[in-house]
Amino acid sequence: MSISMVSSVALRPPPSRRAVAVWLFFGAAMIFAMVVIGGVTRLTESGLSIVRWEPVSGTLPPLSDTAWQEQFTRYQQSPQYQQVNQGMSLAEFKTIFWWEYIHRLWGRLIGIVFAVPMLVFWLRGAFDGALKRRVLVLFALGGIQGAIGWWMVASGLRDVPAVSAYRLATHLGMALVIYALTLWTAFGLVQPRTSFPRLVPEKRAATATLAAIALTVLAGAFVAGLDAGMIYNEFPFMGDGLVPPDYHHPGLSLLRNVFENHAAVQFHHRVLALLTTGLVISLCIGLWNRAPQARGWLLALLGAVIIQGGLGILTLLHQVPVSLGAAHQAGAVVLLTAAIGVCHRLRVEQIPSE
Repeated sequence: MSISMVSSVALRPPPSRRAVAVWLFFGAAMIFAMVVIGGVTRLTESGLSIVRWEPVSGTLPPLSDTAWQEQFTRYQQSPQYQQVNQGMSLAEFKTIFWWEYIHRLWGRLIGIVFAVPMLVFWLRGAFDGALKRRVLVLFALGGIQGAIGWWMVASGLRDVPAVSAYRLATHLGMALVIYALTLWTAFGLVQPRTSFPRLVPEKRAATATLAAIALTVLAGAFVAGLDAGMIYNEFPFMGDGLVPPDYHHPGLSLLRNVFENHAAVQFHHRVLALLTTGLVISLCIGLWNRAPQARGWLLALLGAVIIQGGLGILTLLHQVPVSLGAAHQAGAVVLLTAAIGVCHRLRVEQIPSE
């Protein structure tokens, strides 16, 4: 038997760990879908259509004309209806209702898909001590995320019919944290990590790139929360130059200008995206020969950043249509996934070829 075959057998996880990994990968895929559904819900301005948080009773949609009218009456009392959608018909309301309902239902399904197999695996002894702690953390974060979601929606049910950009960024950020931890845990089950001192600088560079990607995505959440993509629909210029003329709003403090001035928020997202693209290209070039075990993920990362940059520009130029906006949000998660893959492969021993 060759060395590669022996190594492959030695590194192959036992059936119980493979089953746990499949469960986690499936959960990560559901979170990925959740982020995209959330993006469509936001882009269609459907997120404020359900004005109550009913974790149990809200599982079923309205099943009668009376129930539909009750939901619609509640919505008619909300700021969004009174200030934005005055005169909306029941049929039009149903369209935005369904997107928000699907978003909430999908979150409940993720909870069930996570909790039930977790209990089964736990009782069968499939988790070691470290894995028990990890899945409990993921379960707790999922519950917190549900509360954050309602906290976000509640901010748009008061005087101004728009959710807080800060809360939107928190909601998206938590979703990505849960996604990343789930994916990392699954990767660790199918390919146990080891330590390579010679690759410490490379691991730091990959981690920095991952952090830059995450920061760019969160900056995009502020663009979405403020509808800042609806201005300066041109590239690379913003007005007469690269920096928008209204970059600084005189009525805002320096810190608030960074997060609340529409022009500044879009500009920062552009700059971060360009810097992140440069970091990704540099990382891929620098690691190609140093870490051959990561080449597949490096190619995925490079392709993802190019596509994501193109989607971002197209979304901006076309003034954020739903299709391109959702694709851009999905592209962000794909890019994050590839970066996580690179970081993990740098911690995995390459199996000898002969």
